[in-house]
Amino acid sequence: MSKNIFITATGTDIGKTYVSALIVKKIRQSGFNCGYFKPVLSGVEEFEGILTESDCNYVVDTAKIPAAANDCVTYWWKEAVSPHLASQRAGEIIDTKRILADYKKASEKYDYLLIEGAGGITCPLRLENGEKYLLKDLIKDLGINVLLIADGGLGTINSVLLTTEYAKTNGINIEGIILNNYEPDNFMHQDNLKQVEYLTGIKVVATVEKGQKDIVLLEKFFK
Repeated sequence: MSKNIFITATGTDIGKTYVSALIVKKIRQSGFNCGYFKPVLSGVEEFEGILTESDCNYVVDTAKIPAAANDCVTYWWKEAVSPHLASQRAGEIIDTKRILADYKKASEKYDYLLIEGAGGITCPLRLENGEKYLLKDLIKDLGINVLLIADGGLGTINSVLLTTEYAKTNGINIEGIILNNYEPDNFMHQDNLKQVEYLTGIKVVATVEKGQKDIVLLEKFFK
């Protein structure tokens, strides 16, 4: 794995944050100083400007990262809507340079850095004045590889294939796939794993069952 990796998913509520926390926790337990960064975040709870409940809080607490949740995010909003809409309603414009500066700062602090996106790979960040700046554009600006989180169940072959083909078309390298909510004794889930590897040529590097507290990754992902 590259020292920095971007986590995206086939859609919203697939389990990016849950899996991200497991990955960071695993890498830290393996003796590496791994950090977490979420460029844009919506649907948070806060008190006097301090995040009290959010994706960042969950990952920091689960992985025991010695950092405050606020230090792991560039933009955050209370409303649980797309970043482009949340920023518009807050009267903000998402500044890519600010995100890249925060990313650089975090990269210099940790041996490994996991960056979690919002929604899926086409999640819009800026849609104003003719501009169409999507999450895939941020991934390209960051210049890093991707781990794709997908659901283990029905419909995942289609969503994985669409996402990987879109990434390929846009020059984004997906380094591996993780199937969340995976049921190892379910014949459909078993076949989904087999077919997404066959159709995409990308390895499923881990599976995560519901409620799983640890993750087993291919060794190359923390060496």
